[in-house]
Amino acid sequence: MEPIAIVTVLALLQAFAFSFLVGKQRVKHGVKAPAITGEAEFERAFRVHQNTVEQLIIFIPALWLFGTYVHQLIGAGLGVVFIVARFIYRNGYINEPRSRGKGFGLGALAMMTLLIGGLIGAVLSWL
Repeated sequence: MEPIAIVTVLALLQAFAFSFLVGKQRVKHGVKAPAITGEAEFERAFRVHQNTVEQLIIFIPALWLFGTYVHQLIGAGLGVVFIVARFIYRNGYINEPRSRGKGFGLGALAMMTLLIGGLIGAVLSWL
């Protein structure tokens, strides 16, 4: 399960890095905690981080289920696609929020493949 573990850590490091971008924007724009509104640049960085953390709640269990019941390397590959998609999402959202769809869609596709594949694999293993 090492490939799955490595991808999990990479996804968590990505979320951690996105939190630093929020902090950087807080300082730049003088947005004092616990405020979550301010300059648009800050709000975009905040939403990218928040949305990424929200996605991890589904992504990480789906990744492990797929790796356990279907295939570790395919699961890890789909996990890398998800991580790359989150960078695409971030770049789109930061530059023009309406352009975030490509990254979101790609990440959602990878995540849903992991989730549904994990479910099917678990059911087949049970039967």
